Amino acid sequence: MSDPRPTPPELARFNQHFAERIVPLWQGPGWNDEMALPFEALDAQHRPLPVQRYRAMACARQLYLFSSRIEQPGAAARAAALFRSLQRHFHDAEHGGWFYSIDAEGKPLDRRKDLYTHAFIVFACAHYWGKVRESLVESALNAALEIISEQFARDDGLYEASLGEDWSDLGSGPLQNPQMHLAEAFLQVLAVREDEGVQQALLHLCEALQAQFIEPLHGLMLEKPNGAVDNWFEPGHQFEWFYLLDTSPLLRGTPLHGSIARAFEYAEQYGVKDSAVLSMLAVDGKVLDATQRIWAQAEYLRALALRSGNEAKLAAQLQAMEQRFLHDGGWYECRDGEGAVSRHDMPSTTPYHLATCLEGLQRLQ
Repeated sequence: MSDPRPTPPELARFNQHFAERIVPLWQGPGWNDEMALPFEALDAQHRPLPVQRYRAMACARQLYLFSSRIEQPGAAARAAALFRSLQRHFHDAEHGGWFYSIDAEGKPLDRRKDLYTHAFIVFACAHYWGKVRESLVESALNAALEIISEQFARDDGLYEASLGEDWSDLGSGPLQNPQMHLAEAFLQVLAVREDEGVQQALLHLCEALQAQFIEPLHGLMLEKPNGAVDNWFEPGHQFEWFYLLDTSPLLRGTPLHGSIARAFEYAEQYGVKDSAVLSMLAVDGKVLDATQRIWAQAEYLRALALRSGNEAKLAAQLQAMEQRFLHDGGWYECRDGEGAVSRHDMPSTTPYHLATCLEGLQRLQ
């Protein structure tokens, strides 16, 4: 791994803003004490948006957030509450697994079982168990891993994106984003314990992705399997994949890592404009959606830190994050192709991306 150093002042300000301006939003106005769940989003005045649903994935991401900051006052208690709520509100006692969402009263809303949600439950529970080593947390982790292996796994090494409440086939097939977060979850399990089954599942997943999702000319990770109609790639996901693969001794040097490393400059050339990471591009580099999202900026930042000779570019990207996306009240979720703020709400899921970005940058200090 290369070892460039992010410029300390920019990184220090980013970390301070996150700790003092963003995390407290989810300890105060973003927390529904009655439900013991985070609201889905806050408006620019820190008021919860009208409640239409609560998602298990959002609960799991916040569990990661507070278990990653367990030393911060109140974080340990919040993480414990989030873990209990994940089981209490979303677990399907009849069929197993976790529902996608519940309504404002706590009743199951979208009862489907999706891989994206279950991947984040594995990721969050593995991280939390690594902190607290409680048997109930490991039991939930093991149950989620078993569900993924028994219900979502396909014969080709990939995983179904979505299944019915009773695990019936919905014909979803595999999609890139849930596979990526499953790989991230498997890596988190391996970071806290030895697990031969998880290690083999991760290697098989990466082999299947190389075979079925990589566009051969540039090495791009596509959002749908090769040959799918109207396929595209997202630079933010390219950078996210690069970080996951490049920081893993197990996956570094695999064919998938080679493809993603080869595609980095192409994704950067066509997918980053004036320091802004664009949302969606065709394989030929044509911009399909020029929206600038904070999560993609965060993924580019931590990926950039792994590439040698990019110290000046990394410092510029830290400044761009600070100037374009962070403000005294929190953050801007999106800017449009012209750079104007296009979303003023602050979703409860976004701090996960900022936390993993900061963790990635700080580990290289």
